[in-house]
Amino acid sequence: GWREAVAAAAGALQAGGLVAVPTDTVYGVACLAQDSAAVRSIYSLKGRNGAKPLAICLGDVERLYRYCRVNVPDELLRDLLPGPVTLVLQRSEELNKDLNPFTSLVGVRIPNHPFMRDLARACSGPLALTSANISSQGSTLTVSEFQDLWPQLSLIIDGGPTGDIQSPECRLGSTVVDLSVSGKFSIIRPGCALAPTVEILKQKYGLVPESS
Repeated sequence: GWREAVAAAAGALQAGGLVAVPTDTVYGVACLAQDSAAVRSIYSLKGRNGAKPLAICLGDVERLYRYCRVNVPDELLRDLLPGPVTLVLQRSEELNKDLNPFTSLVGVRIPNHPFMRDLARACSGPLALTSANISSQGSTLTVSEFQDLWPQLSLIIDGGPTGDIQSPECRLGSTVVDLSVSGKFSIIRPGCALAPTVEILKQKYGLVPESS
């Protein structure tokens, strides 16, 4: 059942494991962001360049204020989250120094996916979250598509396909937008929700693209 799956995944994470999870975009791999050894394991699993940052995943907007310095209205956060958007903000002192030690920023994800939100709420600190694939390979929409990673994972949560496996748009991942500079935004990755995200930032909140 659902509760058992959330409890099993939370237990595997608390034990330092890596767990494959469905999100509202593509499949992800999560670990506890405050667990430095688990963060290192994610990089080695993906064969990922250590200078590429990991996002954190939370269950609710309220928790974001603990790990980030926010310089946009709360209403803006709630217009975009939960959803297929990663917001890049200044990180706070609360966040593990070993997570992305090369940058003062952090990307925050609150997926619009009930399992992910329940799992994030079941863990004491934030999750570190990245896509379930080898770096530079395509993102995955089903658990069978990342079979080569299975042996290194503590647990795999199969939520079925996260999108239309025939559609390239479904593999774009979240739209990543930097909101760390007051009054401005910059798009780091267009992702799957670019147009509605930009419309909210420009029309409703009057933010200007950082290049302008």
